[in-house]
Amino acid sequence: MTVVDDRTEMAESDPEWTLDEMFEAIERMPLFEGYKAEIVEGAIVMSPHRHVHARIMRLIMRALEDRLGMDALVSFDERIDFPGHLNGLCPDVVKLRDGAEQNPKGLWRYEDVEFVAEVVSRSTGMNDYGPKKAAYATAGVPAYLIADPYQGRCHLYTRPKGDDYLTQTTVAFGVGVDLTDTPVGLVLDTADFPRD
Repeated sequence: MTVVDDRTEMAESDPEWTLDEMFEAIERMPLFEGYKAEIVEGAIVMSPHRHVHARIMRLIMRALEDRLGMDALVSFDERIDFPGHLNGLCPDVVKLRDGAEQNPKGLWRYEDVEFVAEVVSRSTGMNDYGPKKAAYATAGVPAYLIADPYQGRCHLYTRPKGDDYLTQTTVAFGVGVDLTDTPVGLVLDTADFPRD
């Protein structure tokens, strides 16, 4: 019984790591090529970038750049600290508002995020539909798109309120996703989105 009490006391006395400390530790770790690492609710999550995943990301980014221009602040896999418990997320595709600037640490502010797209990986898809969706809604991200190659569907979430979105639209791959009432202002062609 004493051992359990000592372990409990020790765990409670350990200071919690910050996101910066956790990312510094990740940078020191040997990562497998083709994987990205992010922190979701305090857990380090590594997910693979397979061909299907990368292809969908490229198609989304190209559509955004074709519509908004090459100078638009569109990026991928960059750390952005979102509200909630230790959410250092690296969205697959992100569109930031015009004029957004990085903070002194070289990070984008979540308040400047206008659109996020995540492409589901089999091992981490539950994060896209759960904690990430809640973090993006809490941050007030106006439009969150999940492209799911296993379902062959896109799920668009709009009108954030609290930790959820009031509106969800689901379309099958091959049907355009209407983003005209969002900051990106386009209909996303999904005809070439591959399935897994």
